[in-house]
Amino acid sequence: MPSLAVVAASLLQACQESGVDQTDVSQQENPYGYMPDKAICILFLSLFAFSTLLHTGQATAYRMWWLFPTVILGGIGEILGWTGRLWSSENILHETPFMIQIATTIIAPTFILAANFIMFGRIIDTLGDTYSRLPPRLYSRIFLSCDIISLIAQGAGGGTAAAADTLEAANVGGHIMLGGITFQLFLITVYLALAGEFLVRYHWNKPFPKRENATERGQLSTRSLTMLLGLGFNALCLFIRAIYRTIELADGWDGRIINTQIYFNVLDGGMVVLAIYAFNFIHPGLFLESTFTRKVVTRSEDSIRV
Repeated sequence: MPSLAVVAASLLQACQESGVDQTDVSQQENPYGYMPDKAICILFLSLFAFSTLLHTGQATAYRMWWLFPTVILGGIGEILGWTGRLWSSENILHETPFMIQIATTIIAPTFILAANFIMFGRIIDTLGDTYSRLPPRLYSRIFLSCDIISLIAQGAGGGTAAAADTLEAANVGGHIMLGGITFQLFLITVYLALAGEFLVRYHWNKPFPKRENATERGQLSTRSLTMLLGLGFNALCLFIRAIYRTIELADGWDGRIINTQIYFNVLDGGMVVLAIYAFNFIHPGLFLESTFTRKVVTRSEDSIRV
């Protein structure tokens, strides 16, 4: 991570030395359908690099190691994707950076979404899983399993599309990616519906019939409320991004949406930046773990008194 700027500079220098005149590239030869804006690529690369470094420090400080295979891995994926786009801005005909950005930008947000599932599962346990249709552990297992399925489909489709030599082969990869991102969109929709039901039931104190070992109603502290708002914002950003990606891939590789740079910059890059920074500002080490730990300690004290 600290050598990211050096790596990017080396890539740019190598591309510049190749002597490709970008102005001579025809629209048919350009795999993007536009020239990636170098300044925008540097901006997003810097934003993702800073957030990922910050997440690494925060996760280490709070010993929340599960953030490494989720948020931090997602950040690394975005760094690779935007490095590929930056490389392409200097050599649009080079296949390697185009292949890198196809595969990484489609799957990286999936890891960030996985962290959202884990955090909300802990919120449910804190506030009382008697208001949840699913127990926290089953809740996390189901959504994380589905998230992995979506990840595999998107990764397989991205790899197929990136390695394709013909439009037909690229379309096959695109269809696989479309299936993966559509499944993810459906997954987020169901997740938001269940989360909304939980919050409504908690607000009106309408629990489900008691389950074995179910947790009772907990207090909605300022920290828990802040965490909920952050999770909602994160999920909304990823939901918007999933809608865009679904429409983009359904429109095809030669469609207007995929060949319009501002759509990708705002509705993909911009949404994922907001999503990953949301977890920097409302880090679970401050807004989740403290409330979760406090409740566990309180229960332990109660059992000792008994």
